[in-house]
Amino acid sequence: MKKKFPIEVDCANCAGKIEAAVQKIPGVQAASVSFVAQKMMIEADDDDFDRLLKEIKKTAKRIEPGFSIQAE
Repeated sequence: MKKKFPIEVDCANCAGKIEAAVQKIPGVQAASVSFVAQKMMIEADDDDFDRLLKEIKKTAKRIEPGFSIQAE
């Protein structure tokens, strides 16, 4: 499943670091972060998506404490 989420990230460098870190999380098939659009696209299996979303938030906040993602 591929989903897009509104995010809040403060700089393009942080967005790039978050994207790289999220792509390394086991179970994430693809991820992209757009600083300009303030969007994150995540592709992962439906069955594991909720767990992965929690891990993604945790990983992103370690890189940028002000990061937020608006999950549905």
